[in-house]
Amino acid sequence: MNRPAMPSIIKFHAGATRLLLATGLALAVAACGSGDSAQEQAQRPEPPLAGATIGGDFTLTNSEGEPVSWTDFNGQWRIVYFGYTYCPDICPVDAAGIGGGLTRFAEEDPELAAKVTPIFITVDPDRDTPEVVGQFAKAFHPRFVGLTGTQEQITAAAKEFKVFYSLGQPREDGSYLVEHSGATILFDPKGEPVAILSPREGAPVVAQELAKWVH
Repeated sequence: MNRPAMPSIIKFHAGATRLLLATGLALAVAACGSGDSAQEQAQRPEPPLAGATIGGDFTLTNSEGEPVSWTDFNGQWRIVYFGYTYCPDICPVDAAGIGGGLTRFAEEDPELAAKVTPIFITVDPDRDTPEVVGQFAKAFHPRFVGLTGTQEQITAAAKEFKVFYSLGQPREDGSYLVEHSGATILFDPKGEPVAILSPREGAPVVAQELAKWVH
């Protein structure tokens, strides 16, 4: 009675095992080279602002008097806030929360924090010159970008970012307040809205929010 050809079966299974191991290794290497792992991507929650029509191109002016557009920030995560430097209370608090949050995030993960650019866009261009808005922004973080422009440019940018603002009546000394919406929005490197941040809750909260979304 002839015995079954066991060696050939063993040889087949050994070859298949080597093929599976090689395939698995190749997939692991591919995953490591692609940045985030498939598991990390699957665990990341859906951004609450995914698909929202917030943001768009603009032409504004930076603190050096140079023209700046939205696409100039491509490749960077962006924190966008509309306000004005003469704001007596809310805007400084929000700007401090943004700047302090980014500083704390950098202490935890400097590599990821380097991918984040905070942007302050004034709604009061008549008083907020390039120099003024630049000094205001840099007071809260060295990487904070201050932008201004003509009244028409600011109006157009506010419309793209769904921001409301209205100039108040001048007082006897010529000063006035500006009523405006104050959402702080995080955008991804493609300029897509991701989430609303909470700078008024303090720097630690902003740092936690950045850690949750920036990758």
